[in-house]
Amino acid sequence: MPRETMKAVRQHKFGGPDVLVYEEAPMPEVKPGEVLVRVHAASLNPPDWYLRDGFSSLPPEWRPQGDFPLILGTDISGVVDAVADDVTGFAPGDEVYAMVRFPEGMFGDSRGHAQYVGVPASHLALRPTNIDHAQAAGAPMSLLTAWQFLVELGHDEPNPLQPHRHEPVPLEGRTVVVNGAAGGVGHFSLQVAKLKGARVIAVASARHEALLRDLGADEFVDYTKTTPEDVLRDVDLVVDAVGGAGAGRFLKTIKPGGALFPVNPIGFADGEEAEERDIRVSAAQVRSSGAQLAELAPLLDDGSIRVVIDSSFPLADARKAHERAARGHVQGKIVLTVD
Repeated sequence: MPRETMKAVRQHKFGGPDVLVYEEAPMPEVKPGEVLVRVHAASLNPPDWYLRDGFSSLPPEWRPQGDFPLILGTDISGVVDAVADDVTGFAPGDEVYAMVRFPEGMFGDSRGHAQYVGVPASHLALRPTNIDHAQAAGAPMSLLTAWQFLVELGHDEPNPLQPHRHEPVPLEGRTVVVNGAAGGVGHFSLQVAKLKGARVIAVASARHEALLRDLGADEFVDYTKTTPEDVLRDVDLVVDAVGGAGAGRFLKTIKPGGALFPVNPIGFADGEEAEERDIRVSAAQVRSSGAQLAELAPLLDDGSIRVVIDSSFPLADARKAHERAARGHVQGKIVLTVD
């Protein structure tokens, strides 16, 4: 007899980590074009805690609308349980990973923080076999962000962050600074830039230095002791994984004709200075792509790109995972394991 319910972390209102409730929820249906995945691990990303509190940091017109209760979570790794009749390429028992319905499922329609989730087949890829489910779940959103910013956008959807299409810049032989290099997007951006032949300078606090050098950083700047924009000069690209209003401080570190990629461009107000200095400022909205995850899987398999896990919590302790995120200074990714 088919199961009618599953365990999931749901919220019935916006707020802090205390609004997250581990409870029974309806099983997702297998819709046309979708695959039902039994989740083994999921990870947290900034949109999860932004949505949890109602995207209060976004302008009102950008805040997604939807209904409660909602289930957070885009990044999952698990095993195919069932496949819709119109889906080919996946079968029950396949081990898979995905970033589910982002950004279109931003209001809880991704539903990855649960025992089961329905995933559009186009968002899904076979899981790298040489890493475990926790590591695979830590990759999708952060790694796709780094890849789509630095290597290949991979889609033609309109850019909600700027009027023009984001275009990556050449990396081989260039000097790239990654600010916030120890975080989810940061530690992948460092590795992708290095993989593509760049000389990489990592900016983070001292406790992350050994890890970042191990991941390939050529130089390291401890921002708690040295102001990066006071010592860096003539770089080709700054990837600001912190972003926001402060991203403009890096303009003076970039040579004319270079680029600044703030992962979070909201609040950036230095466009006139960038134009005067002939520096291209560009960002993109990461989007789900099973095709790109399939392309990235061999790089995760052979260790060319590594997933760093900051901490791991059982799904039932999702509140604790969100509390860990709120404390900041995360090294890599926060993961939820699903029983």
